[in-house]
Amino acid sequence: MKALLVLEDGAIFEGKSFGAEGEKYGEVVFNTSMSGYQEILTDPSYKGQIVMMTYPLIGNYGSNISDFESTKPFAEGFIVKECSRISSNFRSETDFSELLKKNNIVAIEGIDTRSLTRRIRLSGAMKAVISTIDADHASLLEKVKKSQGLVGVDLVKEVTCKKEYKWDKKGFFSVPCTPRSVQSFKVVVLDCGVKYNILNELAARNCEVNVVPANTSANEILKINPDGILLSNGPGDPSAVPYVINTVSELIQRTTNDERRIVIFGICLGHQMLGLALGGKTYKLKFGHHGGNHPVKDIKTGKIAITAQNHGFCVDMETIKDQVEITHINLYDKTCEGMKHKKLPIFSVQYHPEASPGPHDSEYLFDEFIAMMDKTLTSQQGNK
Repeated sequence: MKALLVLEDGAIFEGKSFGAEGEKYGEVVFNTSMSGYQEILTDPSYKGQIVMMTYPLIGNYGSNISDFESTKPFAEGFIVKECSRISSNFRSETDFSELLKKNNIVAIEGIDTRSLTRRIRLSGAMKAVISTIDADHASLLEKVKKSQGLVGVDLVKEVTCKKEYKWDKKGFFSVPCTPRSVQSFKVVVLDCGVKYNILNELAARNCEVNVVPANTSANEILKINPDGILLSNGPGDPSAVPYVINTVSELIQRTTNDERRIVIFGICLGHQMLGLALGGKTYKLKFGHHGGNHPVKDIKTGKIAITAQNHGFCVDMETIKDQVEITHINLYDKTCEGMKHKKLPIFSVQYHPEASPGPHDSEYLFDEFIAMMDKTLTSQQGNK
């Protein structure tokens, strides 16, 4: 079946459908990972976006529900050069095309993905549509221009959990880890679109993991009596979610004023929420960072980690430099990839230390979270 991809700048790509029939709108972005297409599709951070894979052959190892990073795929659409019709993996339960059809994901193959990648790099991420039901170029372009973008739109409410739950470790490739402390720590995860492997990494380190909806108040979070709070990844514009920003701001203020301080760790959108809660600003990147090969430098050690990333916005560090210091930078464009508070046990990174998919270079950050909770709790017990 024929499919069309139309961009808001008027570019038109004709290809073939290999997913569900229909019409889907979103901001088109490119992802540089060579594999991990299941995890990418089911990452809630991709809500509102159409994902194009730069690697030319996708789908060759099929799909299985064990590799999902959330309850279902959240990407609006999918673009590849070629979808494999052969699923060669002992863990495969269904082929990739069937997975897309089952979850109503419209997808297109057979287009020049190199040309599309270059267009996005030069012009920036832009709104687009994939359609199998409308062949009129002018009609599709008009609808794209009228469609919703990402700026100013709250997408977190569409991906967060509906009620609080505890996480029990699961997953085929969960990484065993020996905690730095034999003590078990209670962690509250503020779910703005959390990936399962973040929860797995915490559970693997002997944490009691309590996941709460994004609209949970600071009072409700503090009633759980956590040792640490993790602000999760998520989709879209961080400034469009003021209720989360206000909650994080109150948590920082309350834990500063109270005798007991709580460690706060932000990942991706959580990093941006921290920046905004501290009074800073965020801005939209030209085409964002999406993929599993982004080099990030740890300023303190000088070490370079290859990281997994998925974000289109960034914290303007000039607006909060009096409160935090930069800990990591992106070697592609020198943007901030990590920060820590100068006085409080608060730190965050813009990339994904849990990867899935991607390299495991940054898993140590979860150990640092554990060590910081251990140090903070021990210090407070010694002061009593």
